[in-house]
Amino acid sequence: MTVDPVLSQYSDMLFQGTVVVYLLAMAFYAIEYVSARSPAAAPAAEVPVAVAAVPTSGSGTADLGLVSDENADVPAPAAAAPAKPGRPRGERFGRMAVSLSVLGVLLHLGSIVLRGIAAERWPLGNMYEFTSAVCLAAVVAWLIVLQRVARRNRGVRRLGVFVLAPVLTLMVLAGTVLYAQAAPVVPALQSYWLVIHVTTVTLATGLFIVPGVASILYLMKRSGKPARFAAKLPAADTLDRLAYRTTVVGFPMYTFAVIAGAIWAEAAWGRFWGWDPKETVAFVAWVIYAAYLHARATAGWRHVGAAWINILGLSAVIFNLFFINMVVAGLHSYAGLG
Repeated sequence: MTVDPVLSQYSDMLFQGTVVVYLLAMAFYAIEYVSARSPAAAPAAEVPVAVAAVPTSGSGTADLGLVSDENADVPAPAAAAPAKPGRPRGERFGRMAVSLSVLGVLLHLGSIVLRGIAAERWPLGNMYEFTSAVCLAAVVAWLIVLQRVARRNRGVRRLGVFVLAPVLTLMVLAGTVLYAQAAPVVPALQSYWLVIHVTTVTLATGLFIVPGVASILYLMKRSGKPARFAAKLPAADTLDRLAYRTTVVGFPMYTFAVIAGAIWAEAAWGRFWGWDPKETVAFVAWVIYAAYLHARATAGWRHVGAAWINILGLSAVIFNLFFINMVVAGLHSYAGLG
């Protein structure tokens, strides 16, 4: 198995371009967020009232709604049609941010595909590739959520700055600390289970970033602090529903990933479960997300309590992704894989 250095270099260049595009998109989302008016500060819309001269009777009393015979053939002045307002500056930047996000996804996907072609394998063989793919899954999940929700609530689009912030943090970390040259994987990873298990873990982890961010913002909206920041966020119920519905999609993927990992462990190590640190924390994260879905339907927990559980679940996934892979010794440490 050989590695194509030219394609590998192109992959790295696309990755760097993706970071730049995501950074611009985040800046434009931020401009839209800053430019938005909080509901309390938005002035009431002025309704223009057409005022026409109404002749009065001799006694000086106005004949409301009536026109005297002497003026019957004189057309009443038509009210001027209000000028169609242009798009606010913030909305224009928000639309550009979405377009840049789509462009970034295309560049990002190209980077991952070229990486796989260059190494002649599935491009999820080390922490750099895994983290990059997690970020791609997060941005794609965000765009899908945006497409489904933005028509009913345009304010949701402003959340893009908060979704891209952790994505960019992870990508910078992947491109610096976690970067690895394209190379063949170790023999233990040369299995079709790499495609099944690691891909589903990647998709689920990326999906969980979106509801985790939504739950954090939900708590800030509920508390109203900081006041000027929280006032521009969408309604708390909107954030809560966004977090719940996205987690509902990600949880079955994560469940399948855990089951697939156990099957792969049996094929590779002769046992389905060995309480390896990676397996243990993955199971803990699964329990936390199951508890979140249960709490979301339980009186007294469905709001603030459930949001804290969701944030705890994302923390467990991130902890498993980095600390367990890079610090704790275990059967998964040799590859640095999720």
